[in-house]
Amino acid sequence: MSLKEAFTPEEWARVVGAPMLASIAVTAADPGGLWGAVKESVAVAGAIGKAAGGNALVDEIVAAYQTSEGRDLARSALKAEARGKAPAAIVDSAVTELGAVSALVAAKAPEAAPGFKAWLNEIAAKVAEAGSEGGFLGFGGEKVSAAEKATLERIATTLA
Repeated sequence: MSLKEAFTPEEWARVVGAPMLASIAVTAADPGGLWGAVKESVAVAGAIGKAAGGNALVDEIVAAYQTSEGRDLARSALKAEARGKAPAAIVDSAVTELGAVSALVAAKAPEAAPGFKAWLNEIAAKVAEAGSEGGFLGFGGEKVSAAEKATLERIATTLA
């Protein structure tokens, strides 16, 4: 039995969307313009694509992202948390949903929960490190801004 089967379709959509929520929380914490957003999008795609085996749930989520249906689920989760909201509200909404999904995974797939949470933290960190904030055209600035660091701490605390 796959771990996906432990979740209802609605719950599975939330689980698949979690990596995108970890990403958007960091991106919205300190929007770095178009170039920063592109770098951060590439970072999340890379983190999802390079997820190491060893966690069955993470493996199933990565497999879901390799299908159009899985990518649609992730986009829907992202839209639900971000549409029509200011950046600070996006951060709050995404972090709250990450906490809810974390609790859901802990309840329904407890053996996979620690690795899943660690993976989400890793994705958030890679997104934060992807672009420089406060520079000009992607040059200069700081690698991880204070707002991004604060969001990474919120995510880590929420997922703990």
